[in-house]
Parts: sequence; structure tokens; C-alpha cells
Amino acid sequence: MWKRIALFLVVLLLAACGKTIPDAKNWPVEDFTFVDQTGKPFGLRDLKGKVWVADFIFTNCETVCPPMTAHMAKLKEMAKKEGLDVEFVSFSVDPEVDTPEKLAAYAKQFTDDLANWHLLTGYSPAEISELAQKSFKTIVQKPANDDQVIHGTSFYLVGPDGKVVQTYSGVQDVPYDTILEHIKIVQSSQ
Repeated sequence: MWKRIALFLVVLLLAACGKTIPDAKNWPVEDFTFVDQTGKPFGLRDLKGKVWVADFIFTNCETVCPPMTAHMAKLKEMAKKEGLDVEFVSFSVDPEVDTPEKLAAYAKQFTDDLANWHLLTGYSPAEISELAQKSFKTIVQKPANDDQVIHGTSFYLVGPDGKVVQTYSGVQDVPYDTILEHIKIVQSSQ
């Protein structure tokens, strides 16, 4: 009986060790310190050793941001129900308009629970464009004479080492279960 239990545990351990995330990105996120929706400084140092999911949004967005934010709120709730320790970070791509107060009001349209969700602003358009391009391999561009901003629509899973592990659609056909599974894999490999 004990041999069977021991064999089962060894097989289970080997199976758990073998899980990897296909096509892992391994993109380092550059250091940043911005301001969150409460007006407090928040940056990469606050995320050190934590798994987090990021996206890029803005409060005046007329197209992709409302569904992306709704999907992020749903993913956050699903992660909470599964007991996963994960942070969520939304970078405003329109920092000249998006004050901490505007970001807080915007997020509350989607959830009342902002405990581990950090909506960031407090930087220049050039700074967020550079961070998006260098760290997340995506575009942020505000055309002249337009209040809309062109930006990527992905969710980014970032590991405790501060590197982007994987990207996912944040607008339609969001792979919630895959993201949650990947969070578990990253957390188990710590």
C-alpha cells in the first residue's frame, strides 16, 4: 500500500514539474514608478516577487478599453475565487487626461474591489510609449488633434522576476482558464 502511495506521489510531482508555458516571452519589464488611482507612488519595486497581469487602457476610450477593463475585472474575480495571489496593473495611455481620481471612478464602473488592482498614471505620453514598446513590445500613440489613443489590446502575464511570460487577447475570446493555469504554473515554479 505504501509503495503505491509513494509511486503516486512521485508521478504527481513529476507531472507538476513538467508543466511549462508554451512560447514563453521572457521580456524584462523596465523599472518604473508612477502614481496609482489612490494618488500613491506605485512601481516595479512594489511588484517584485509577485505575479501580475498588465494591460493598457484609458478612460475616454470609445472602443476596446471598456471590454478590456470588464475582462480584467472578471479575470481578477476568477483569480480571487481560485485563491491565487496575483496583482493587476492597468497603465493609462492618456496620462495627461487620466488623473488618479478619473482612473478610480472608471474602474469602479467595473468592480468595487480594487484591492490588488493598480491603475497607473503620472508620467508623460513619451514615457508610457517607451515603456510599452521596450517592455511589452506594443505601441502607444496619440494622433495629433484626436482624443483617442492607439494602443495594444493584450493582457500580459508578468512573473515574479519582472519578466513578461506570455501575452493574451484582452478584447475578445479572452482565454481566462489558460491565463489562470499559466498563473499557477508561474507561481509553482518560484
